[in-house]
This record gives sequence, C-alpha cells and structure tokens, in this order.
Amino acid sequence: MSSSSRDSFSSPPPPLDWKFSQVFGETAPGEDLQDADVVSSVGFENSGDYLAVGDRGGRVTPNSFLNRNELERLDSTFATHPEYQYKTEFQSHEPEFDCLKSMEIEEKINRLKWCSTSNGSLFILSTNDKTIKLWKVKEKKVKKVSEMEHHSVVCSENDLLSEGSFMSELDKPPTTNGYNLDWAEKIAKDTLSSQEVQTKITHTEEATRANCRKVYAHAHDFNINSISNNSDGETFISSDDLRINLWNLEISGQCFNIIDMKPLNMEDLTEVITVAEFHPIHCNLLAYSSSRGFTRLVDMRQSAICDHSARILKDAEYHGSKSFFTELIASISDMKFTNDGQHILIRDYMNLKLWDMRMDSSPVAVFKIHEHLRPKLSDLYNDDSIFDKFECCISGDGLHFATGSYSNNLRIFSHGVGNEEGITIEASKNPNRSLPVSSALEKINC
Repeated sequence: MSSSSRDSFSSPPPPLDWKFSQVFGETAPGEDLQDADVVSSVGFENSGDYLAVGDRGGRVTPNSFLNRNELERLDSTFATHPEYQYKTEFQSHEPEFDCLKSMEIEEKINRLKWCSTSNGSLFILSTNDKTIKLWKVKEKKVKKVSEMEHHSVVCSENDLLSEGSFMSELDKPPTTNGYNLDWAEKIAKDTLSSQEVQTKITHTEEATRANCRKVYAHAHDFNINSISNNSDGETFISSDDLRINLWNLEISGQCFNIIDMKPLNMEDLTEVITVAEFHPIHCNLLAYSSSRGFTRLVDMRQSAICDHSARILKDAEYHGSKSFFTELIASISDMKFTNDGQHILIRDYMNLKLWDMRMDSSPVAVFKIHEHLRPKLSDLYNDDSIFDKFECCISGDGLHFATGSYSNNLRIFSHGVGNEEGITIEASKNPNRSLPVSSALEKINC
C-alpha cells in the first residue's frame, strides 16, 4: 500500500452526527401503500445536485438539491439540512409480454444511473429486466396565459357588399398567378384580423421535461441486474446472470459481449453474475461479482472477450470447509468502488468487506452485519429470506460506509476508528438516532 493510501486511512474520521432530513413518497393517513409506489432503485448524480428515484410502477422521479450554495456558505453547526425538491416524473417503462418465451416483463425499475456530460445536460439510464433506456431531462420556459379573448366575425351589410365585390373580381382578367394578388392578400388580411385572438401573458415558469433519446433492447436473455457508466463518458455496460455487454451511448442497435459465463451444458452451471461495475477512473478496467463470492477484476485491453480475469478477490474465510448455507450467504449482492478507485466495497448476506485493489489475499476490513442470524440459516432458507439482496454505498471521502438491514434499519460503519460494530439507524420519521446493536437485533424480523 502506498504512503498516501496509508495516511488516508490512518487518522480516524470525525464522528458523524446523523439527523432526520427528508422523506420521499409519503402516503396519506389511512391510505394503503400500492405495490407500484414502492421504491426499487435510487441514483445520485456525481455532484450530488440531483437524485433520481425509480419505483415498481416503472416511473422515474428526478429531484434537485435545494440551496446548495447557501448551505456551503453556512457554518457546519447550522441547523439547516440538505433537501431535495421534486422536479418531474415520467413513465420510463411499461409492462410487456415476451411472446417468444411466453413470459411477462415487469415495468419495475431495477437500476438508475446518471450520465456525465461536458455541457451540463442531464441524462439518465434506466432499466427494467430486459430493456435499457436513455432519458434527457431538461428545463423549458413555459408561458402562462392569464386572459384570452376572441373577436367574433360580425355578419353585416358590409360583408354582403364585400361578397359582391368578390364576385366582381372573378370576372376580371386573371394575372399570371390566376387572380389579382393584391386584392387576394387584402381579403385574407381582413379575414384574419376579424378573427384575431388577444392574449395576455402574466409570467413564465420553468418546467422540467424528460425525453427518451435511446432504447437499448433485445440484448439480454436473462434479467438485467446492473448497469454502469464508463469514465470515458461514451460507453456503459449492462449485465445479466451470465453475460456482460458493452454499449456505446450513441448506438442503440449494437453492443459487444465482453464476458460470457454461459456453459455449453447448463447443467454445468456453477455460478451467475450478480453485479458489475466500471472503475471510476480507468476506462479499461471493470469488476464483476458472482453468486459464489468471487469478485473478478478484468482489463478490457487484454482481449475482446474478458473471460480470463486479471485478478480474483476471494476471502480466505471460504477457502476451508464449506456447507450448503456457506455458499448461499457468500453470494455478493452489491459492489462499489471508492472515488479514488483504490478500494472496493463488497456486500454479501452476512458482511460488508473493504478490499484494497492492490492486495487480493484478504480484505482490509470486514464489518459484521447479520452475524446474529448465523444460527438461524436453516429458518432463513425455508422462508427464502436468505436470498434477500442488500445494497451498499460509500461516502465521498471513502471513509464511511452504509448498507441496509431488516426492520427499517440502516447500518453505518467508519474505517479506522476502532469500532467494528458501527451504528444502527432506524429509517423512520421519528427515528431512534443511534440504536445499540443489542436492541437493534431484537427488532429483526426474519
């Protein structure tokens, strides 16, 4: 490990004070929560100025950060919390039916990713099980009309006289274009003026609209589980259970298969891909994890098909004796790179593990999430809870990590403070800010 890397993890991070900030999608008292309204994916824009929320109904809701400049000027002890404001909502996906496979395709949004652009435009990649779409979110100025008045055409003697003049004009010799042009233009102008519409504009407002720019479809036989943007700003990857495809953002009709784990005989299948992620800095590097607990780091410069991994991250804990449940809980559900690209955070069912990209022998830190559930693995298997997936995230400085748990609990850890237990926060409008681990475990509902 380099000296700069050691220094970044040697000094303990400052203590964090967690406070309730905001709720998205509140329901009215007595109103039942609809399945279509359940949030299925969230995604922050790189700067943090925008947050997109996807739900099971196939809708995407972008939100913008309020008063960022003002908050940065204020002292850190000020009581104002960050807040995101609703911008717009659009229907990203609709339910479909695959006639070839006789199966329904849900509209649920699996993943959301913001695309980095040089001109400040906002683009979002959204995907359900089969189809990826690229959306452009832009603001337009809309004029508000306060008054509209129509002038009706009045039928009078003058109208009859003008009709007579019209008939007399027909008897005149035609010009090169058929009739006297000056007279025809005069009649048309008089007719339009008699039907003039007067409007008064009070003010203009900025309205946000989303337009679908590209549709990337028919490239995955299995359900898409992840998408990831490349640092080059031109390409992205999409992965399903057995394949990873490389796309160009401007080309929706063609992609390149860079990883194919499908065996010739499906009975020989031993693992599936669970998540894939591009390196945040080097556009040629990517990582993907599997259901066996492996994380493979590959370099796309080595070959067109990246089946031969450059490096494999596998915890020595699973090198020894294995049981049926050991392999199930080893399945990796999420993976994130730190912003500097030197570390990678991996979440399996039981643990959160921090790996150094230059050291593949063992993780540099292991945070226990569900260790208390180890004696109950058999019960968890019987009710399918052992297959639950949990995501993870990393703070901008790479020192703090958060991941989900049961019973609305959020587990937060900091590397280098000597407290491997972390803290537990309840995701509630009236949270008990820091729950002891013992009390948090009593609320776990398996």
